[in-house]
Amino acid sequence: MKLAKLLLVLGLVVVASTMAYAETQSVKVSGDLGVRGMVRNNYDLDRADASPVNLDGESSDYAQDVSSTTEVEVAADLTDNVGSVVRLVNQRQWGDNNYTNFAGGELAILDPRTNNAIANRTVLANADSFDMDLDLAYINLKEFLYSPLTLKIGRQDLWFGKGFIIGAQQQDPNNQLYAPEYTAINSFDSVRATLDYNPWTIDVVYALIRENFRRSDDDTNLTGANVGYVFDEYKAEAEAYYWWKQQRYNGTTAQGTKFSVRDNVGSNDVHTLGMRGSFDPIEDWTIALEGAAQLGKYVGIANQLVERDRSAWAFDAGVECRTFQDDFAWRPVVGLEYIYYSGQENIGNQAADVNANGQYNGWDTMYRGKFDTAIREFQNIYYRTATASTPSCTNQHQVLLTGTIEPTDSLNVDLTYGHFWLAQEYASNTTAVAENTDTDLGHEIDINLTWDYTEDVQFGLLTGWFLPGNHFASGQDDPATDVVGSVKLSF
Repeated sequence: MKLAKLLLVLGLVVVASTMAYAETQSVKVSGDLGVRGMVRNNYDLDRADASPVNLDGESSDYAQDVSSTTEVEVAADLTDNVGSVVRLVNQRQWGDNNYTNFAGGELAILDPRTNNAIANRTVLANADSFDMDLDLAYINLKEFLYSPLTLKIGRQDLWFGKGFIIGAQQQDPNNQLYAPEYTAINSFDSVRATLDYNPWTIDVVYALIRENFRRSDDDTNLTGANVGYVFDEYKAEAEAYYWWKQQRYNGTTAQGTKFSVRDNVGSNDVHTLGMRGSFDPIEDWTIALEGAAQLGKYVGIANQLVERDRSAWAFDAGVECRTFQDDFAWRPVVGLEYIYYSGQENIGNQAADVNANGQYNGWDTMYRGKFDTAIREFQNIYYRTATASTPSCTNQHQVLLTGTIEPTDSLNVDLTYGHFWLAQEYASNTTAVAENTDTDLGHEIDINLTWDYTEDVQFGLLTGWFLPGNHFASGQDDPATDVVGSVKLSF
């Protein structure tokens, strides 16, 4: 009922503003309604666990739920190249209107540096399933002071290249979702200046990630620049970028304290420099490459004795073949991709973090928006496994083989096979679980079907299987399965 009232008021405001102000050139209302049902099994890779490893105290061998997402966006174009965009989002679980229950089990958000739970998905006080969250709210100023310059100020999406470094800040403000990776809120509070010198594009961004009690010395900030160029031949493009994440506040740790510059511990600074490019050497073949390096300082926990120098690498290389699309009725497309994140040998070992003074080589995931698998890439980020020393965002090699076919004009079938293995051996920060020295993490198979019922309505069915490798000890290596059905209406 609250949602219906809010949408009615929003519609009346739009109509009234359109009638009252002649300088409004146009107002566009858009959005979507989505429903998602899922059945999951053994996400902690232990089918016989009496109690999970995380904080919730609820077994997680089997879970099922239904959720819905509603988005309403209003975009207004005004005179003198001025515009604005506002988007409201409601995310809710069916049947859990006041969030008195929660699907506990392995559903805990983790800090991949320390493997400590930084949130056990406890629902915030007074949370209501009909709450509306503000996703987008920004001012768009075209030709601002200078014709090639566009300025966006406010809460906005940021996506650069393939989203390998900057793509999403996944947020679930009230812990409303049992599957937080499906959140529709990925925006940043930021200022973005774009200079369009076709074929050159230059972006400069500042984003405030966390404001901590109005102090200026313990916030988390993101600052960076991205320079892109589009070539005349081979459908080629190239980008170079620099991003600085200054993290002077890391939240409450297991010690019950927090680090910041005022603690004389220092700042967890991440300087990321990289390049990306893609081109078609021959028709219907695309080769894409991206590489990045990270420098700066590493401070993982509050009582770390000294700052450690940071030196990490990541690499993404892929090839896509579309040459068979015109030869077969099902228009097949195949692809191969390799991704590498450098790793620290003892990541997750708090004693090592406190006492070490050497170089830290673990990759910081920054604000990645590109995810290729349904299960593995969220392990020990949102879902804790029995062997918690294997976060998917660092210390990992992965090879992905993909294929797409179109049995009909309205039906798409996407297949992804992934193989994952460790870049460095490392030990867990707990003696409660055992793990093997083998670096093989396992394999995943995902099949995703999408059916365009009409131009506005799409049905989807995702099935995924993660098969643990020899790194996982016996009894903690059971396959994880995922089945997700969805329907989405866009308007």
